[in-house]
Amino acid sequence: MTTRRRLLGGAAATGAAVTLGGAPAAPAAPAAPAAPAVGAPSGARDAIVALNGGMRAHYAGLKSGLIARLSPVLVVQNDAKGGRFTLVHEGARESLHPAGEVFELAKSISHVPLGVFAIVAPYLGGRVPHVPNGFRIDPHDLGMVASGGTGPRGWITPLQEYAGLLTAARGRLGEAGLPPEMAGASARVLDGALGFIAESLRSGSVGIASFEDFSAGVYAGIRTNMAYAAEAQIAGVEGVMRRWRAEIGERAWRDLYAVVLSQWATSVRNQNTIIIRRCMNPATVATRLIDLPAAEPPADPVFVALDNLARIVQDNIAAELVFPSDRAAADALKGPQDLLADEILHQLGASAADGTAYSAPAGAGDACPFSRREGARG
Repeated sequence: MTTRRRLLGGAAATGAAVTLGGAPAAPAAPAAPAAPAVGAPSGARDAIVALNGGMRAHYAGLKSGLIARLSPVLVVQNDAKGGRFTLVHEGARESLHPAGEVFELAKSISHVPLGVFAIVAPYLGGRVPHVPNGFRIDPHDLGMVASGGTGPRGWITPLQEYAGLLTAARGRLGEAGLPPEMAGASARVLDGALGFIAESLRSGSVGIASFEDFSAGVYAGIRTNMAYAAEAQIAGVEGVMRRWRAEIGERAWRDLYAVVLSQWATSVRNQNTIIIRRCMNPATVATRLIDLPAAEPPADPVFVALDNLARIVQDNIAAELVFPSDRAAADALKGPQDLLADEILHQLGASAADGTAYSAPAGAGDACPFSRREGARG
C-alpha cells in the first residue's frame, strides 16, 4: 500500500501545508486575476476560492492538535557527529548523539580531500582533461564549478591557511588515542594533502590531473576511516535503540514513528535510516520510517519532524475516507506523488501510468509547447 511515509521532497521539510496536489504551499508572486465570466457576479470566484482557504485553516487546526499527541516518535537530525537522536514519548523528550567520538574523528579526516577541493575548485580549469574518469565529468557542470580560470591565484592564501589546520592535526595525531590502523590511515591522508598543497604552492598552479593524483593516493586511508566510522555509528545507534525499546516497552515500540531529516544528497539509503530500519518492528517499519530531505538543517528539527508527521498521519486517514471508492486516488493522497500526476500524464500522452517517468508519444517530436511556439516564429 502506498503511503506518504516513503520519501518527501526537500520542500516538505518546511512544514508548510500540503493539499490534494501534494506540493507545499510556498510564497509566490501575485497572479493577475482571471477575467470573470460574462454575467457572473464579481465576487463569485472569490467565494469559490474561499472554500479552499477554509479547508486549509481547518486542516491546519487538525494538524496542530495532532502534533501534541504524536507518540512515540524518534527524530533524527543528521549532522557531523552521526546524527542527533530525540525520542518523544508521552510528552517527554530525550536527545543525544549515539555515535561514538571515533565517528566524528574518522569523518573529519576523511573530508580533507573535500576541503582541499572546495578551495581549488574554481581554478581547476573549465576543460575536461585526459583523466581516467574524464568521460564521467559533465563539461557544463565543470564550467559552473571551475569558473575562476587557471590564471588567477586566489587559492594560494586559503590553501596555506588550510595547510596550517592540517599541520596542527598531523602534529597531534598520535595524542588522539585512535586505533592504530585508523591512526595510520589518517596520517596517510593528512600527509597526502600536505604534499599536494606543497607541490601546488611550489609550481604555482593547480589542475584536475594533479588533484586526482592526490585524491586517488589517499583513497585507501579514507576507506579505512569509513569502516571505523560505520562501526561506531552502528554500535551507537543500535545501543540507544535497544535502551529506548526496553524503556518504553514492546507495545509502544511497535507503534514507533521514526523521522530522519537529512539533506537531499543523503536522503536515499541514508546511513541512519539503514540502521534504524533493522531496529524497528518489522510489521510497521514500512509505513512508520520516514525520510525527510531538506535543503538546509532546520532550526527546530523536532518541530519540523512532528509537523510533517502529523500531516502524514492525518493524510493517511483522510485519503481512505475522502476517496473510499478510488484506491488509486487514495494512494496518491497518501503518497509522495502529486494527486494530479496520473491525470496530467494521461493528458500528456505518457506511457508511464505510475507517474515516475514521462516519455513523449511516438512521433510527437518536440512536444514542449514553448518550443513549438518558438519554432513557429522562425
